[in-house]
Amino acid sequence: MGETSERGRRLGAAGSEAPMIPNQWYAVLSSSEIRRGRPVGVTRFGKRLVLWRDSEGNVACLDGTCCHRGANLAAGRVEGDHVHCPFHGLRYSADGRVVAIPANGLEAEVPENFRVRAYLAVDAFGFIWVFYGKPEDAPDDLPMFAEFRGNFPYAERSEVWGVHYSRAIENQLDVIHLPFVHPNTIGRGHKTLVNGPVTMWDADTLTFYVKNEPDHGQTPQTADEIENWHDLNSLQYRVPNLWQNRISDDLRVMAAFAPIDDEHTKIYLRLYQRIVTAPVLCDVVCAAGNVANGVILHQDRRVVLTQRPKKTELKMGENLLRGDKPVIEFRSRREELKHSAEQD
Repeated sequence: MGETSERGRRLGAAGSEAPMIPNQWYAVLSSSEIRRGRPVGVTRFGKRLVLWRDSEGNVACLDGTCCHRGANLAAGRVEGDHVHCPFHGLRYSADGRVVAIPANGLEAEVPENFRVRAYLAVDAFGFIWVFYGKPEDAPDDLPMFAEFRGNFPYAERSEVWGVHYSRAIENQLDVIHLPFVHPNTIGRGHKTLVNGPVTMWDADTLTFYVKNEPDHGQTPQTADEIENWHDLNSLQYRVPNLWQNRISDDLRVMAAFAPIDDEHTKIYLRLYQRIVTAPVLCDVVCAAGNVANGVILHQDRRVVLTQRPKKTELKMGENLLRGDKPVIEFRSRREELKHSAEQD
């Protein structure tokens, strides 16, 4: 029926909506989590949702609370293209309309007010994408990174963190924490001194280049002083909730941060690799690499769960450093997009 905690379900039922960047496609689930023949209930954006596949395999997504007596539609069943309420059998179509009320007769006309909010939903690139905004404002393209749209094998894992999705994303934009949070994994080398970092936007994609090194008493370089920065290891954030570490052309780590509510995020972590391409062995290498990713992710989680507040804003009384530039860029763009949507 669904994944989230009882607290998350109560939040969704109450309609406590998390502040999101509007008019965006969000990766909110793995494609494998929505199967034919049964509805799936999740909390996303602070709302209780129900998703299912119709007779052709297309994904539908509705507000998961029945408009009649408030039952959870995810506890019902799917027949053909419709989801049936478990309480009184009301049948919902993908556009949110009730098409039949059994108590009134299956052929009886249904009043116009018997409907719930429908969300645009698409299955692509191994994710279920839901558009947070008015359907007429939805762009045709999805924000998936270009390199992952073709043949690039991957392994995936997921887990829920008790923080807002902004906190979870910012952890992956933080270039200062590596030697302190990951001293025996990706932070080895005692590279505590942070040069730059170099940051740049291309449309809705932020790329930042990392040049950390051991501190021998030298003065850190500013972003403008770093030469050959394009040869450095780089990471990317793509609006609204995707991130990747570009380790090499054939090895990437990617994450989608699915917003549950103000205090919970589901992280979908993937390791993409095409260094080893032989069938079966390729899957083994991907899976093994993602186990290692999980170790690193849990090192992050131990610290991120202690941060307060659980969600972030552009201005929140912190003493930020020059090395926090990617985090500041993220917050600024998020605030800009939220404000721009409010003016429309």
